[in-house]
Amino acid sequence: MPDASPDTEAAQSEAAQPAEAAQPAEAAQPAEADRAGYAERDIQREIEKGELDLPHWLTSYEEAAGTPFLRTLRRLPALLKEAWLLAWRADPLATAAVGLFQIGTGVASAVGLISVVGVFDGLLQAGPTPERVRAAVPSLLLLVGAACVRGALTAAAAAANGRLGPKVYQAAEMRLLELTTRVDLSTFDDPSWRDALERARHRGINAAEQLVDRAIELATNLVGIAAAASVLAVLHPILLPLLVLSVLPVAWAAVRSARLERRRVLRLIAVWRRQGMLFELLAAREPAPELRAFTLRDFLLDEVRRLVGISTAEEIRVNTRRVRTSLVGTALSAIATGLTYAVLFWLLWTGRVELAAGGAAAYAINMGIGKLRELTLTANFVFEQGLYFDDFRGFCELSLQRAEPTPGGVAPNGFREIKLDGVTFRYPDADHPAVREISMTLREGEVIALVGENGSGKSTLAAVIAGLYRPQDGVVTWDGVDVSEIDPESLRERVSVVMQEPTRWPLSAGANITIGRHDREVVTSSVHEAARAGDAHDFVMELSREYETMLSRHFRDGADLSGGQWQRLAVSRAFYRDAPLLICDEPTANLDARAEHDVYERLRALAAGRTVVLITHRMASVRDADRIYVLDHGAVVEQGDHAELMASGGIYSQLYALQASAYQSA
Repeated sequence: MPDASPDTEAAQSEAAQPAEAAQPAEAAQPAEADRAGYAERDIQREIEKGELDLPHWLTSYEEAAGTPFLRTLRRLPALLKEAWLLAWRADPLATAAVGLFQIGTGVASAVGLISVVGVFDGLLQAGPTPERVRAAVPSLLLLVGAACVRGALTAAAAAANGRLGPKVYQAAEMRLLELTTRVDLSTFDDPSWRDALERARHRGINAAEQLVDRAIELATNLVGIAAAASVLAVLHPILLPLLVLSVLPVAWAAVRSARLERRRVLRLIAVWRRQGMLFELLAAREPAPELRAFTLRDFLLDEVRRLVGISTAEEIRVNTRRVRTSLVGTALSAIATGLTYAVLFWLLWTGRVELAAGGAAAYAINMGIGKLRELTLTANFVFEQGLYFDDFRGFCELSLQRAEPTPGGVAPNGFREIKLDGVTFRYPDADHPAVREISMTLREGEVIALVGENGSGKSTLAAVIAGLYRPQDGVVTWDGVDVSEIDPESLRERVSVVMQEPTRWPLSAGANITIGRHDREVVTSSVHEAARAGDAHDFVMELSREYETMLSRHFRDGADLSGGQWQRLAVSRAFYRDAPLLICDEPTANLDARAEHDVYERLRALAAGRTVVLITHRMASVRDADRIYVLDHGAVVEQGDHAELMASGGIYSQLYALQASAYQSA
């Protein structure tokens, strides 16, 4: 849409003033229709402000959208091969059946085309009409038989593909999830990886299924075109290049249209993501109370309306360009087709082609053009889906590079000490390490406390100890064995973690306690015992289906727990897990004072015979710790027991005195 000049906008504004002055009441009360319709000039202003500018982290995809057709075409064989390998692994029998049936369909079409030549040759030869009909009957029977076979094979191919398609989609989706859950945890903090995941999930999985289906159509069309081309080449060599020429404009239009659509997707991906986030805020249950409490409905609706208006304007713009491209391609193709038929008529007029051959040629041209157009559209679809499948393949390769190493070592069932020596960990794209050059020793049966202000690196350090993050520098050892030589899953089997904000798994209450110990036979008495230890048994028994109650309002008879109840379930899970290393990261953040006291008492019972790492802002909770580490900007600045740190007058004593003063009377 062309930019409006300032003078034009001023004139429009002046023209609008009398109407506004004449209807002050209407102006004072904005109509709902005004909100629903977003003015084009306002949308244009948003576009001019850069709302549709490509974010810096998507520039690689802009480059992909502008990749020349021939370069992408050269990549297609590898993409098709990978898609077919995915299909073969999903269902070898169905894959083979689809391929054979579709190729058979193409062969049947080719036989039908060749038989048409025989029909024309018989009907147009010299002699009485009955003899010409009898001469054409064998070819006609062959044509009918080929049509019957083609119909049967098409139905069989559709049935086999109906079985194969969902399996390919399932295989691609499972591949994506398997790789996503194998990557190093720090990878989730890499924006480029997360964007690759979004693209692979939303487009790449479906592209895998589409590539398999359309690749078979491609082969079928090639067989049909080969038959038409062979007929035309025999009848007269000039007809074949003219046939190709008539379809080239359609091919150009299809490729250009696909690239326009690809660019639209890339330009709007950030807008769509924001729109989706706002939709969740408006439609989800969790933010609903705060949305109403702060009267955010109109504000968020206006923001969604603005984003929808932007994406709609861009879609209309791109669709208009695609329609124009299609019209140009169709017009040029019609001209080229007319030229092809004109040449055929000229050949007939000059006697260079017999009338029977001319009829067969006309049929072959018509069929060839149809097949070439189908081939062009299919090839373009394969080209377009290949771009998205390339995203899927690229994500798989990237995730394999980021996958956690799986050495053969097995973590010991217990340990005497865990030692950190010069450990440094930095998040992706971070300017400074989250923890740096940390050395400490955790001995069996000790309670170790990590304290410090927000952002000091406590939780990150605990994650390194738990084997969730791999340090870039330094070594973590269990009884002298470098954890980099131990399988990460084996190590984590020896760790229990109570998070500050435990994940609210949409499972039953019982499964929320036993989760993570799926290899262990579930004994009801053990589950109840763990729930009692975590102070969760009583409220679980009050649920509609007790331990079988689904903990989500999204399910029938589901329940919604408070933050404190979820925290108690997390503590119960730690009891059930029964691991030698227990890490508690602000385990009482959502609890009241009485519940907090009870949880700490239970955690002390759980800590018996185990090594405990306790992270908390409550200084009173760490007084009895064997050793306290004080962190500041990712480094250990103080260490010792409570008495030693209070005597040193450092950060710990200041924090402790500050909290203690809140409970002292004036």
